[in-house]
Amino acid sequence: MTPTTAAPETGSGPAPESRPSNFLRERIADDLRTSKYNGRVQTRFPPEPNGYLHIGHAKAICIDFGLADEFNGHTNLRFDDTNPEKEDVEYVESIKEDIQWLGFHWDGLFYASDYFEQLYQWAVKLIKDGKAYVDDLTAEQIREYRGTLTEPGKESPYRNRSVEENLALFERMRSGEFLDGSRVLRAKIDMASPNFNMRDPVMYRILHAEHHRTGDKWCIYPMYDYAHGQSDSLEKVTHSMCSLEFADHQPLYQWFIEQLGIFPSQQIEFDRLSLTYTLMSKRKLRQLVEQGTVRGWDDPRMPTLSGLRRRGYTPEAIRNFVAAVGVSRTNGIVELAMLEHFLREDLNKRAPRVMAVLRPLKVVIDNYPEDVVEEMDAQNNPEDESAGSRKVPFSRELYIEQDDFREVPPPKYFRLSPGKEVRLRYGYFITAKNVVKNEKGEVVEVHCTYDVSTKGGNASGKPKPKSVKVFRMNVEEVQISVIEHGATAAGRADIVRLEDDWRVRSVLSEAGLNSTQVDYWKPKLQEIAVGGGIIIPLEVKSTIHWVSAKHAVDAEVRVYENLFTKENLADLPEGKDPLDYLNPNSLEVIQHAKLEPSLANAAPGSRYQFERLGYFCADPELKPGAPVFNRTVALKDTWAKVEKKQGGK
Repeated sequence: MTPTTAAPETGSGPAPESRPSNFLRERIADDLRTSKYNGRVQTRFPPEPNGYLHIGHAKAICIDFGLADEFNGHTNLRFDDTNPEKEDVEYVESIKEDIQWLGFHWDGLFYASDYFEQLYQWAVKLIKDGKAYVDDLTAEQIREYRGTLTEPGKESPYRNRSVEENLALFERMRSGEFLDGSRVLRAKIDMASPNFNMRDPVMYRILHAEHHRTGDKWCIYPMYDYAHGQSDSLEKVTHSMCSLEFADHQPLYQWFIEQLGIFPSQQIEFDRLSLTYTLMSKRKLRQLVEQGTVRGWDDPRMPTLSGLRRRGYTPEAIRNFVAAVGVSRTNGIVELAMLEHFLREDLNKRAPRVMAVLRPLKVVIDNYPEDVVEEMDAQNNPEDESAGSRKVPFSRELYIEQDDFREVPPPKYFRLSPGKEVRLRYGYFITAKNVVKNEKGEVVEVHCTYDVSTKGGNASGKPKPKSVKVFRMNVEEVQISVIEHGATAAGRADIVRLEDDWRVRSVLSEAGLNSTQVDYWKPKLQEIAVGGGIIIPLEVKSTIHWVSAKHAVDAEVRVYENLFTKENLADLPEGKDPLDYLNPNSLEVIQHAKLEPSLANAAPGSRYQFERLGYFCADPELKPGAPVFNRTVALKDTWAKVEKKQGGK
C-alpha cells in the first residue's frame, strides 16, 4: 500500500551536510554499490507526538535527514500516533518547528494513523492465518504468564480459540462492544522464546479515547511495536535507523514482515545520545512540566530543543556537536561541557558584543564634567570585521560590576581598588579614590578620577612603567625607583625626605602615579620600616566593563545552571528517582540589571555576548524598553581545558 495522504508539507531551508565517518554511512554506501534497493535511499524520522523533542532527538534527526540528503535520498517525517491518551496537536506542531529550526526538511509528512485501516486488515489476515488471537487475560495476568528471564512463559487459556471466534471478537472490539482493557489482540509466536518481545506480544488494545486526527472513529489502537515496522514498510523505508534499545524488537518487526509478505525495511541500530546532568526521559520531562517545577516545555533549563532555542542555542552549534559525537554500537555518556564548547565556538563568531552590568555598583568620576556625555566607539565583534562598530555613551556616573571593586583587595586582585588604576573598556583609565557606604557598611558608591589622556581605553604617549619601588633608607629618607620589566631604569632613582611633601609628590608623579594614586600611596610611605620597602604596581592589568548610569536600560536577567546536581542520571542508587536530584539553584532572576542603550529594543531570540560575562539571548517575554535576557552559557570553556589535557583527542 502506498501512503495516500494529502500533498506532503515540507520544512524550509537547506539541510546541512553530515560527514563524519561511521558505520551507518558505510552501510548505506554498501547498499548503493550492490543496488540492494535499486539505488534508493529512503529514511524516516518517526517521533511519537507525546511531548517535545529534546537534545537526544537532535542526534536522530541529524542522522535520518543528514544521511538521506548526503546520498540524494528522501526522508519522511512520520508521527507514530498510536496512543491518543498521551498525544496532542501541540506536540505535532512543536516537532515540525524543531526540525525546521535545526535546518532540515522532510519530503513527506505522514502519520501512523493514516494506516489504521490497513493495519487492521493485516491483523485480520494474521488471525485468519492462525498467527493472532483475542485474549481475555487482564494486563496483570499477561505479565504473570509472560515468564521470567530464566523461565518460559505460559500459554494463555484463550490462545487456541478458533479463527472464527477470534475474527468475531476482534470485529466486536472494533465496534466498541467491550470495555477498555477487557480484551487484547496478541500475536501467536513463542511463549518460550528467550526474547521477551516474541512471547505473544500485544498487537491491539481497547481504548475509548478521542484521537487528535481520527476523532472517535476508532476505539481499538495498534501497539507501537505492531504499527512501527509496518509503517516503515508502507513507506518503503530502506534504512530504518533507530537507537540501540530497539535491537531486541527487530526480530518481532521481522516476524510481522515475513508473515504479511510485505516490503522488508532494514533496521540499523546506533547509540542514543546521553549527556551528563541531563534528563532525557520524555515521561519525566512531562512530569517536570505538569508539577510546575519548570515553566513549560520551553523553559531554558529543559533539554528540549524549544528550551535550548529559548536559552539561545543555535542550530549550527547543535549540528556541529552531533557530528563531533559521531555514532557507535554501544551506549555511553557525553560531557555536557562538550555541547557548551560547540555553542561558545559558534556564538563567538556570530554574537555581537555589548556591555551589561548584572549587579551594579555606582562609580562617580569626580574630575569629569557633570554636563558632558561622550560617544565612545565600541567594536561589535572582533571575530567579524564586517560587523562594524557602535557608539556607547560615557558620562560622569557609571555602573560597574560589584565584583570589579574591592575596598581591601585580596592578593593578585587586579581590578578596581583604592589607589589602583584600571581601564574602562572603550573609555578611560580611572583610579579609585574613596567610597560611600550604607548603614550596613556596604560600599554603594566609588569615587574615582580619570586620566583625560587615555580616551578609548588606551594610554597615550610614553608607556607607563610596570611598577615603582620605594625603599626606606632611614628614618627620614626613602629611595623611589622606577622598575621596568624587572630591572631598575637608569637615572630613575630619587632619594627624598619624607617631610618634604611637595618633593615626595613630585617624584611619585614623575615616576608615573596619577594624583589619586599619589594621595593614596604617600601616607603609606611613613609606614615602611627602615630597611624595608614596597612595590607600587603601575601597569594597568585589568580592563572592566561599564554602563553609563543616565543612559542605562533596566532589565531582568535570568541566570541558569544545570537543572540536576547528579552527573549521570542513568546511574541512580536503588529507590532513587532523577527528580530527587533537582538543583534548587538552577535559576537566579536578577532584577534591575543595567544594559547599554542599544539593547533597549532587542528582538526576541537575538543573541549577544555580554562582555566578560557570557552569552545571553533576548527572551520572548520582553516588552519594548523592558528587556528580559536569558544567560545561554558562561564564557568559561571547561571542555577546551579537558581537550587540552587529553592532547586534543
